Amino acid sequence: MGRKVKGLNFGAKPERKINMSRIQEVLLWILEICITIAIAFVCTYFFGVRSSVIGSSMSAQLEDGDEVLINRFSYKFISPKPGDVIAFLPNGNTNTHYYVKRVIGVPGDIVQIKNGVIWVNGEEFEETITADRMEEAGIAAEPVTLGEDEYFVLGDNRNNSEDSRFANIGNVKEDYIIGKVWFIIAPREKIGFIK
Repeated sequence: MGRKVKGLNFGAKPERKINMSRIQEVLLWILEICITIAIAFVCTYFFGVRSSVIGSSMSAQLEDGDEVLINRFSYKFISPKPGDVIAFLPNGNTNTHYYVKRVIGVPGDIVQIKNGVIWVNGEEFEETITADRMEEAGIAAEPVTLGEDEYFVLGDNRNNSEDSRFANIGNVKEDYIIGKVWFIIAPREKIGFIK
């Protein structure tokens, strides 16, 4: 029997053992990070588009500078309904800020403002908020018939709002709606859901 000679061996590399449990742990950790990032992206993109309210047309609930979250996902499956607060681009103009208003009329409705009161399809509109009588009916002094993809919107501060009563805004096309404004995130004392 031959004896192994101990000594230096310059030609052979030492064997390395691969620690499979360590590799599995690292891969699992990378997968968890990827899933977390994907969930955060989806939640932010669809439910948490952040925007600032500009102007006082939605006071007293929303004031100039309030920060809100816009849900872009909900209107992919359902349509805006009367009373919803929406964000939209007026006339699809992507070079302006989001307008925030309340939906009054939906496709097919006939909207008219008589003596400061909103009428939809011949009946007085039931408000979900307390709003002043409108001093200016604008184009809604005559009946406005909404097309199959049009919405009639008003600001809650009816006498200080640029909305569907005026030709430069008019009826809001469904394609111009960004999403439902659903949550106030700033200022801190107003944090909560929008009525």
